Amino acid sequence: MDGKQCSASLSAVEDTLYVIGGKWNLKVIIALREHGNMRFNELQRTITGISARVLSNELKELEMNGLIKRKVYTTTPVVIEYELTEYSNSLQQVLRAMIDWGIRHRNKIKTEAKKKIQGSFKKAVV
Repeated sequence: MDGKQCSASLSAVEDTLYVIGGKWNLKVIIALREHGNMRFNELQRTITGISARVLSNELKELEMNGLIKRKVYTTTPVVIEYELTEYSNSLQQVLRAMIDWGIRHRNKIKTEAKKKIQGSFKKAVV
């Protein structure tokens, strides 16, 4: 890979991380993918630990990037729901790859930790 290709690859990864990086963006996307349209309070209850202010900012950012849509129903009281856009489906393979890798990584770390503990136990017994 030459310098130009490397630079282009780095820029593409940087753009991706800008949109889906951070602590909460993917959690919001996954919550909406798994539960369908949700209201603000439902999202906040589903995503453990997120404050109202942070959730509000994340929703605005995701809407700005075209991944979610805010639907306002002019009923009494006014109801606001958030839903994923068609464009958010373009993240499907990225999310699947991240989930698969995360599962494999967690299992690897657990296995290595068990081996370490068992090795320490064997040394202590001998």
